[in-house]
Amino acid sequence: MNADVPNRLRRTLIWLVTAGLAFAGLAIYVPVTSSSYAWIKVLHILAVISWMAGMLYLPRLFVYHCGAEIGSVQSETFKVMERRLLRGIINPAMVVAWVAGLWLAWKIHEFQGAWLHAKLAGVVILSGVHGYFAKAVADFARDQGRRVARHWRLMNEVPTLLMIVIVILVVVQPF
Repeated sequence: MNADVPNRLRRTLIWLVTAGLAFAGLAIYVPVTSSSYAWIKVLHILAVISWMAGMLYLPRLFVYHCGAEIGSVQSETFKVMERRLLRGIINPAMVVAWVAGLWLAWKIHEFQGAWLHAKLAGVVILSGVHGYFAKAVADFARDQGRRVARHWRLMNEVPTLLMIVIVILVVVQPF
């Protein structure tokens, strides 16, 4: 078993507990008012923008990283960039997007509506892609499990397609 696996599991557990506590705090202490709705919606939108910016940039870094020779200065620079992007922007933004989004789904929409269920399914899939990218960051950091640049060019489109579907579901609410 990889020695990094317990560390990743610990970090994941910490993020989940933090998100759970934040959601519980919002659910208990933030009443539904027009002001709280507006501010949590703003928080959700900003978090989603940050999350998507990182999700669109990270696979592009992987494409460039594939072209760098293992052990080179360029490869080591990409490792730092990927790790900082994931830990400093993408992970926190995802947690905030989930917490604020669940508050909105629960307090405003009461988890009702097929469009909302479809949107949540899309966000779960996007979170899975996020996990796949996080694993790739760890693999690149260990100089293992490299895929070809073409794979990452294709994977770069997945968050975009999911984003389009999710935005259509939220704005149009087709069902």
